[in-house]
Amino acid sequence: MTTPIAAAGQAVAQARLEIVRPRIADERQRRIPLRFNPTDYKVSKSNTFAEIGIPGLETPPLQYVRGGSEELSLEALVDTSDTLEDVRERYVDRLRSLMTPDSREHAPPIVRFVWGRSVFTGVVAKLDITYQLFLPDGVPLRAKLDLGLKEYRSAAAQAQDPPRSSPTVEKSYQVRAGDTLTSIAAALYRRPDAWRELARANGITDPREVRPGRILTVPRLR
Repeated sequence: MTTPIAAAGQAVAQARLEIVRPRIADERQRRIPLRFNPTDYKVSKSNTFAEIGIPGLETPPLQYVRGGSEELSLEALVDTSDTLEDVRERYVDRLRSLMTPDSREHAPPIVRFVWGRSVFTGVVAKLDITYQLFLPDGVPLRAKLDLGLKEYRSAAAQAQDPPRSSPTVEKSYQVRAGDTLTSIAAALYRRPDAWRELARANGITDPREVRPGRILTVPRLR
């Protein structure tokens, strides 16, 4: 186990951004270093729920709709006061380019924030720049960066995740426009053929007659 004192004698890990896609062979072009490591960073995630309006209830039940993208935010300082270079040319412009659509991908690059063992893959969704130190002619030498990344995961990778809806727990589901018993069974059970269980549990004789807004009992599968 590495103690804080022992770690102090080791090389300091340098925080950086790496371009994951499009593929870039030249490592110097692929890596975008930060001049100083951030003092902290924040990772946040939110879920979206819909309130089910049932007359007579003071607090409406909540229906899980979907998960939100994880987000990483941090503040970083870049500085060229030792070399008197334009900090925009040395650091800022490369970070700003991460918000410009790439001609090959037709979208901004996918990047990875790396700092020691911490890795976050996403796209740069926000970049606020505050210039703080200048030469007499106005050339900026220092900039504070407020950087925000949104998580990126391909649809193929998410399809490999285990089902998030447990078929062994009874619950309810509010029908939305475009839903069918087959699509609901596929989403909740990962088994389209389980629509018969839904129909039987809710007394549905005609599976085509499932109107939006109806609350279905979702039985557990045995």
